[in-house]
Amino acid sequence: MKDATRAVRGGRSPGPDPRFVNPPVYHASTVLFEDLESLKGTAKLRYGDGVSYAVHGTPGTYAFEEALAELEGGHRTRICSAGAQALSGPLLACLAAGDHVLIPDAVYGNTRDFAAGMLARFGVSVEFYDPLIGGGIRALIRPETKVVYTESPGSQTFDVQDIPAIAEEAHKAGALVFMDNTWASPLYFKPFEHGVDVSIQAVTKYIAGHGDLVMGAVTATEAAYPQIQKGWYHLGLSGSPDDTYLALRGLRTIHVRLPRHWESGIALGDWLRARDEVEEVLHPAMPHDPGHAIWKRDFRGAGGLFAFWMAEGLSSAAQISAFCNRLELFGMGFSWGSYQSMLMPVNPRRTASPWPRPGQPKGQLVRVYAGLEDVDDLKADLDAAFAAARAA
Repeated sequence: MKDATRAVRGGRSPGPDPRFVNPPVYHASTVLFEDLESLKGTAKLRYGDGVSYAVHGTPGTYAFEEALAELEGGHRTRICSAGAQALSGPLLACLAAGDHVLIPDAVYGNTRDFAAGMLARFGVSVEFYDPLIGGGIRALIRPETKVVYTESPGSQTFDVQDIPAIAEEAHKAGALVFMDNTWASPLYFKPFEHGVDVSIQAVTKYIAGHGDLVMGAVTATEAAYPQIQKGWYHLGLSGSPDDTYLALRGLRTIHVRLPRHWESGIALGDWLRARDEVEEVLHPAMPHDPGHAIWKRDFRGAGGLFAFWMAEGLSSAAQISAFCNRLELFGMGFSWGSYQSMLMPVNPRRTASPWPRPGQPKGQLVRVYAGLEDVDDLKADLDAAFAAARAA
């Protein structure tokens, strides 16, 4: 089946009455058993992977996980209550004191903070690497390297990683390859076709799509899944029944929403490139971008998230404040992926070293998310904001 059909039809079987197209919401903690033999039978479940206690999953949980795993192309999916848990849970499940993990230098800030903080405190050796290293990562892999973490494109600077080349070298050394696949969603990048073992999603973003829930998900290969599931059991990770219902509802329309985000993002990127106030646009799906060739080779599409460098002469604190405060349609906040367009200044200097990179613009970096509004209205909103910045 094509992805659109998978999104609509996946996870449809759980529930007492298959005539209903949506699985019911199970507000429950305790699961009752008909007899002692049935209760004892739960001991055969692999680390609670079955309907035995609601923290491990309800039929509604498994319906969403089944649909997401099918769309992403993995063996099994497990959900949790936040994207941050989706990145920390697998790392805790697969790493121990004395292990070595490689993490791209342009990674999402929460991932970097967790690795440099908690993982390092637990005795894991954490090393940040150039996201553009590709197959050259072989020089950084040690005998104790257990995980090579990837995120493509990278947060804020949108560096596109050569995932197949990195995965090939990691697997030669027996290391697992993790990938934060939130930017492309399961629709536009198929991680398991490119050598990834564990795929991480902030369900909060494109999958949910409506800004009304917080959730994470991890999908794994058959070989990697037992270790992930054991970690889920030990950490007690789960998702709420209402959020799970909303996440599955959002998944049903992802194939309709994502093309609009992609189209609007490109339209805004082209418009911004033509502005004197803009130094450079960072968007892998645009031909001028340094990562475009790999994006075109490996990805099936793009969402609406990208960034641009404001010209240095328009990047004072007063000018950036005037620009942001004039916006009416673009919201400011710590998320993206819903119908609402978003925009905020970001500081990649906090996460990338050495910085600035050779030839890097010196102005303010601004992250943009193109929502589902009319793109001409979004351009007009930005135009007024640029005028406010010039006048500041």
